[in-house]
Amino acid sequence: MKKTPVRVARKALIRNPNHPKKGSSIKVEPIRDSKSIKAIKTLLKDHPRDLCLFTFGINTAYRASEILSLSVGQVAYLNAGDRLEIKQPKSGKYRAITVNRKVVDAFEAWLKIHPGKHPDAPLFISQRTNKALSVSTVNNMVKKWCRSIGLTGNYGSHSMRKTWGYHQRVRNKQPIPLLMVAFGHTSQAQTLDYLCIQDDEIRDLYGMEL
Repeated sequence: MKKTPVRVARKALIRNPNHPKKGSSIKVEPIRDSKSIKAIKTLLKDHPRDLCLFTFGINTAYRASEILSLSVGQVAYLNAGDRLEIKQPKSGKYRAITVNRKVVDAFEAWLKIHPGKHPDAPLFISQRTNKALSVSTVNNMVKKWCRSIGLTGNYGSHSMRKTWGYHQRVRNKQPIPLLMVAFGHTSQAQTLDYLCIQDDEIRDLYGMEL
């Protein structure tokens, strides 16, 4: 008997234990270890576009869709300390950041060989289509990079902005209310859960002996 598309789809779900249930999603993780960040940068050192994408992604709280909306002209003349504004697709509002030296260096290295000759050309351009990369493509790219350096767990495009927030909290001790604003969250609990550090911080409460 010929298999119907519905039956094939059901079997695919059974084969994939990570497939989210209807109405739910698989939460991706931040890259918690600085050594892993360096390992990914080393992996991408001969791929300026991908290194630029990763470097920019982990140094901002922007979503992948916002990052992929950037054009060459928006970043071509930026210096460290300059302000960059990106329009949020969901709200239509602009969200600003200050670019650091690592981001500017990554922009410059990529723009030297960028195939686009017009300021309106997508910054993160697909070699195959000459259009901006898609979010799903970036999601798969991040998964591949993490897998290539031996990271286990769930990673994707959101891992980049989560990595920025995680290290701002854990290494730089930035307050949760400040990060909540940066991410556009409605509560501090949402930010703690989003950065996958709520359980860690609660557990640390019991480390002090009285």
